[in-house]
Amino acid sequence: MTQITIGGVPEHFNLPWHLAQSNKAFEKQNIDLKWIDYPGGTGDMCEALRTGDIDVAIILTEGIIKDIVNGNPSKIIQTYVQSPLVWGIHVAHDSSYRTVDDLKGTTAAISRMGSGSHLMAYINAEQNDWDIETDLKFNTIQNIEGALHGFENGTVDYFLWEKFMTKPFVDSGQLRRIGNCLSPWPCFVIAANQNMIEREPEALKDLLRIINEHSQDFKSIDHIEKVISESYNLEIEDVEDWLKITEWSQSLLDEPTIQKAQKHLYKLKIIPEIFEYEALTASL
Repeated sequence: MTQITIGGVPEHFNLPWHLAQSNKAFEKQNIDLKWIDYPGGTGDMCEALRTGDIDVAIILTEGIIKDIVNGNPSKIIQTYVQSPLVWGIHVAHDSSYRTVDDLKGTTAAISRMGSGSHLMAYINAEQNDWDIETDLKFNTIQNIEGALHGFENGTVDYFLWEKFMTKPFVDSGQLRRIGNCLSPWPCFVIAANQNMIEREPEALKDLLRIINEHSQDFKSIDHIEKVISESYNLEIEDVEDWLKITEWSQSLLDEPTIQKAQKHLYKLKIIPEIFEYEALTASL
């Protein structure tokens, strides 16, 4: 049996993986899949891919592109979620900030350098015509609980995180959402470290086939709204809204999209150069 260790955020996007595990779909194909949650997000998973702590990651597109360009020996092997991620822009409930423009020059909470919350702060700045050299400041807070603590002690001013996962904190009055920021490309990809690609290409093909079968049929599962709601502490209405705008993919991220993302990251000085498509992807 081939062992594959995979990492992902503990969010509703990854429920198809857990359903496939509970159905023993991987075991039936002789794959021993070990799932590891990474609440810290993309930055943590990039490091885990580098060290070999995980073989595969369900990871933000911009984050893994940045890390591969900066030396991560991994490749994108498929798009996972085709639709863009809706990042909520959050402040403390009692904050004096009322609009996104008010946040210019203030301190953003980020889970870690190279994380989605870090990179999307740059995208948000660009979309609002801020000077990325002078109008962006950061404080590392690890995860959403760290952000809440940062708001309490006044060390951060705003925080970008997936809109629906933070909705319970907005509903409870701990956070206030003052805007949204959409990723300019498909949000999640599946990446594998080069060692795994070379060692177990057939097992990775089986892995992709299994998750594609589950993601393709995910929305048609009876009462899936209730399952997501109960699993992730989300309101049914919010789950229904999320399902309407979310589309999974069963194909590799194409070259124009990869190049668009790289050009964006290069313009924002997040990456030092633009790689060839084949240096970032692997077609199994």
